[in-house]
Amino acid sequence: MNRIVLGALAALCFAGIGMFWWQGRAEVEKSAPPPPTVADTPGEDELPIADVSGLQGPEPPEASELTREQHRFFRYDRNRDWRITRNEMLSTRADAFRKLDVDGNNLLTFEEWAVTTSNRFLAADANGDGELTPQEFATTAPKPKKKPACRC
Repeated sequence: MNRIVLGALAALCFAGIGMFWWQGRAEVEKSAPPPPTVADTPGEDELPIADVSGLQGPEPPEASELTREQHRFFRYDRNRDWRITRNEMLSTRADAFRKLDVDGNNLLTFEEWAVTTSNRFLAADANGDGELTPQEFATTAPKPKKKPACRC
């Protein structure tokens, strides 16, 4: 019995809330501006007219010319400070994860990956300051792929 009374009370509350909401929407629409008249809009064949004399847009941005090595460098240098930290180098090495399987069990642990990548980073860091300069990073470039002899 309590459920029936509670359900009826909830239904009355929802109906009352709905009525107030519906009346509030009607009040908002009464104060809305009238729709534009047909004479204000241009016809199908007419183009809108605007006076653009003396107006000038902003200059387009200049594209910077980056070399292939700079593009590769910036894939690792996420904050663009011209230095690659150890964390930046490790964060982008996920694609080469499968190549780093040291024990050959077709499972790569994080330790295997981190040790190999850390060793590569240390080998590239010539001055041992914990950061790679663009010159140091250039030593990590992959070997160029051989072009096929056939140009079919």
